[in-house]
Amino acid sequence: MTSLELEALLGLLGGARHIVIGTDFASRPDGDRIAAAWGGVVLTTVAWPETAASWLRQAHRFAAPEPDAWVVSATPAGWAGMARRLQLSTSWSPHRTFATSALAGYPLPGLRGARADGTTWETR
Repeated sequence: MTSLELEALLGLLGGARHIVIGTDFASRPDGDRIAAAWGGVVLTTVAWPETAASWLRQAHRFAAPEPDAWVVSATPAGWAGMARRLQLSTSWSPHRTFATSALAGYPLPGLRGARADGTTWETR
């Protein structure tokens, strides 16, 4: 994650007071960097494997705190199963979720994020 990407991601969070950060295992260092830079409350950080039997436990931990926003730092492969489980089993909303550049263009309407060059994106 670049400094420009981190700055843009934090800017997207706007007036959020508390967030939940989610990462796959490969992206955990970026999740830690986001947590350190965030000026508000991080309710929890949830990490998940790229492959799992169901991701149900991680999805419930990710969605349960009902934050102002969710922040995701994951590879497309690491996010695919988790996103599917979140949609099927929780009240999670992609419209309140912000992601790092690795997920730019991920086919989930409402998901927004920042690119490495500091520009932002939204999946429609």
